[in-house]
Amino acid sequence: MSLEPQELGDQNDHRKSTAQPGPSSPSRSRTVRNVLILVGMLLLMAAGAVTAVYNVPAGHRAVVLRFGKFLRIAGPGLHLKAPFGIDRLIDAVADKTEVETFGFRSVRPGIGNKVVKDPESRKESLVLTGDLSVMDVEWTVEYTPQDLRKYLFNAHDPVQLIRDTAESVLGQIAGDRSFDHLLRNREEVRRAYRDGLQAALDRYDCGIRIVEVRLRNVCPPDAVRDAANEVNEARQEKERLINEALEAYGREIPRARGEASATVDSAQGYAVERVNKARGEASRFSDVLKEYRRAGEVTKKRLYLEACREVIPRAKNVIVVDSKQKNTLSLDLDRPGSSKGGEK
Repeated sequence: MSLEPQELGDQNDHRKSTAQPGPSSPSRSRTVRNVLILVGMLLLMAAGAVTAVYNVPAGHRAVVLRFGKFLRIAGPGLHLKAPFGIDRLIDAVADKTEVETFGFRSVRPGIGNKVVKDPESRKESLVLTGDLSVMDVEWTVEYTPQDLRKYLFNAHDPVQLIRDTAESVLGQIAGDRSFDHLLRNREEVRRAYRDGLQAALDRYDCGIRIVEVRLRNVCPPDAVRDAANEVNEARQEKERLINEALEAYGREIPRARGEASATVDSAQGYAVERVNKARGEASRFSDVLKEYRRAGEVTKKRLYLEACREVIPRAKNVIVVDSKQKNTLSLDLDRPGSSKGGEK
């Protein structure tokens, strides 16, 4: 099949027109490229906005790290940070109290919790006292992170630090006291242990505050518990008897001292009375003697009459003897009216 020259020219023009783009092709590709760049920038801005805003819940704190280095601590609420992983967050509960148990393990925490003693807890509960006795102690330590920066960065493992320090301080407290002292002074031991544990953690500068320490059980080991209980009962019986003796001493000794003091005071009063009476009689005798020397007969008669006045009322029978009468006159003072006859 042959083609005419004119037809061949038209076919060549058509091929040229399809092979070479028209004048609108460069602007179209440029537009597509700009749209893609804009969409990428929008996506980048959205991703930056999403990663730059964070919210801290109530009761929590956020530790902000920039390239792994501490930057700040953020409180509850919305905050901004550097996007795309430049700033990293560590969430922490504010004022949360943690509990570490020693000498036992809690199987079901809460009211009526069930506890067990595994080999590890049995080992940590045995402490050596100052008198080289072994005591079984179970206790709990309640603590809270007071400074989050120090708590997270000054200690490699804060929980293990607390456990190691708690066991070390208890060993020191028990080593400074006797077995009996630990049994009978649990409150004093608890306060000393709490203060010593807090002082040790402060030296480590780990930002931990001890809230409370509780001595759950302080007793002899199981192997010697029965013998220790018997010794404790004997000691209590001894103290009871001593207290009863001291009570009797405090009751009887003051009473005896009071009776002795009353007897001494009575004797001293009697002595003063007798001395004063003797002095009065001596003074009266001196006065009588002086008057007797002045008027002997008068004084003699007066003394005689005074003696009769004292003796006659006490006499039952009075016999009057008169040298002028031949018979005696007997007066019976026991009969009615005898005193009048005697007076006659």
